[in-house]
Amino acid sequence: MPAWSIQQAKACFSWMLKTCLRERAQVLIKGGADVAFLAATADWDRRQHAEKSTLKALLLTNEALGELNIPARGGRRRRQVRVLR
Repeated sequence: MPAWSIQQAKACFSWMLKTCLRERAQVLIKGGADVAFLAATADWDRRQHAEKSTLKALLLTNEALGELNIPARGGRRRRQVRVLR
């Protein structure tokens, strides 16, 4: 997304708004960090109504599958447990 400083946004707001409506959302920067963005209403609605993934959906995808190094069981002898009386 194109980035604008606060001073640029104030000076050229109408041009920034036209660019936002024609192309895509615009980012506002303050102190070197992104602080806000200007988006068209249609883009904002689309972002808000986009299906939000849940933990369950994430775990059911192939991306969640991984390889675990689980050691083999039963290879060691167990220690004897003494019964205290």
